[in-house]
Amino acid sequence: MTSQAPNSPQGYKTPVGILGVGHFVPEEVVTNQDLTKFVDTTDEWIVGRTGIRARRRARPDQATSDLAVEAARRALQASGTRAEDLDLIIVATMTPDCPMPATASMVQHQLGASKAGGFDLNIACSGFVYALVTGAQFVASGTFQRVLVVGADCMTRLMNWKDRSTCVLFGDGAGAVVLGPVEPGYGIIGVHTGVNGAGGPNLTVKAGGSRLPSWSEGVNPGDYYLQMEGPEVFRFAVSVMGEAAIKALENAGLTSEQVALFIPHQANARIIEASRKRLNLPLERVFSNVEHYGNTSCGSVPIALSEALEQGRIQNGDLVVLVGFGGGLSWASVALRWGGLSNS
Repeated sequence: MTSQAPNSPQGYKTPVGILGVGHFVPEEVVTNQDLTKFVDTTDEWIVGRTGIRARRRARPDQATSDLAVEAARRALQASGTRAEDLDLIIVATMTPDCPMPATASMVQHQLGASKAGGFDLNIACSGFVYALVTGAQFVASGTFQRVLVVGADCMTRLMNWKDRSTCVLFGDGAGAVVLGPVEPGYGIIGVHTGVNGAGGPNLTVKAGGSRLPSWSEGVNPGDYYLQMEGPEVFRFAVSVMGEAAIKALENAGLTSEQVALFIPHQANARIIEASRKRLNLPLERVFSNVEHYGNTSCGSVPIALSEALEQGRIQNGDLVVLVGFGGGLSWASVALRWGGLSNS
């Protein structure tokens, strides 16, 4: 299932890997049965089309930064890294606390990461994997030693709770990783990213930006909610997820046969199954927790990665593939060899 890893990707001065992982989800569980009390749906309808049985919802006093901080603290502890030793914080989110300042600055302050810079990255549900690729460049170039990458979203804040095509899909949560140098042959060994902007209108929040500001005359209240052309997004996801994984593997000089664990964006069980078949992987080499959390957007992949580690699904030397897709329409994938922690 594993093989000798190639060298780091071309241009990487230093091999870059994940030193520690953590995740956090709100306490409130919203089941499918709960949703039937105020939206025209059934448990059977939701499970049959999505595989989702429950999702988490943040308290009214919880914002994205609060979820991000808790996940970050757990990742720091797992990596043995002090907050004051972080050089950079990247927060991938499409639900920032506010338009300005960046959520990363709030995370930096709450963690006490006094010397860290920070910024937000928004490419919707692809965000965490994009942020992972971005953060790795700073370590690979030798610019920084420790980079915190967080994927966090409060997606329930964007839901129209009368629209059963969207409100049943999403939940809140956050996951985080600490990046740093690893031994040669380990860490990130293949990446692939892409965007098809022509499909952007298929998954969007129309109002609240510079195109349609909140004060615009005649703004439709529904334009502040997430809107999705479900069939179009489904077709896009089915076609892109497996292909993105294969591209990252090809860029690492590897094949799907060598993958120990595939961790896709947790949007829909049918999409995950389609990508599993495209990669020709057995069920035990694909991780899914979508039934418990729904689609947590930027939190999806790191929460799944964290739970996979907790369940002993990843061992030292395993080849792991992460894939995200989402609004844009966008996608990103990473192939990495787990372990090889360096003392640097």
